[in-house]
Amino acid sequence: MSISRRTFLKVLGSGVTAAGLSGVVCKRSGWAALIPPAKIKGAQITHSICPFCGVGCGLVAYTKGGKLINVAGDPDHPINEGALCSKGQAVMEVVTSPRRLKKVRYRAPGRDHWEEKPLDWAMETLAQRIKATRDASFITKSPSGIPVNRTEALASIGGAALNNEECYLIAKLTRALGIVYLEHQARL
Repeated sequence: MSISRRTFLKVLGSGVTAAGLSGVVCKRSGWAALIPPAKIKGAQITHSICPFCGVGCGLVAYTKGGKLINVAGDPDHPINEGALCSKGQAVMEVVTSPRRLKKVRYRAPGRDHWEEKPLDWAMETLAQRIKATRDASFITKSPSGIPVNRTEALASIGGAALNNEECYLIAKLTRALGIVYLEHQARL
């Protein structure tokens, strides 16, 4: 029996179409009907970037009712194309871990225990300490008499999870304070 190329392609196309439509036409029965739907069905999809290193892999976060239910690699992202390293695969623990700190904890110098403090106290204390350090270490002129207006006692480290606008604002703030040591975690 001789089959022409045209007949072969017609049969092959019909078979592929039938296989593709089998899930629509044929209902699941037996054990297949007992498989629950995927946990991400009906979830809100949010695209994000992995916060762990400077590579910038794409993530897809799935949420239901305001709660994170799954995180996966973004298959449309040009950097990782859906793949994640071991740290990226564990990114869901950043949000869902029972060990995650949700309140400000402070341990005073010389103390052996941590105490909870309000966020307003922490922000005010941090601002006061930055200003005190800057004022105590501010250099107005170099040894040769050139105006420099800087401090060498403070530094700023950026992170991979920061977007372009956040990096711009951090750079503006640190330059306004006279900080000259600006770094990024990807370079360290």
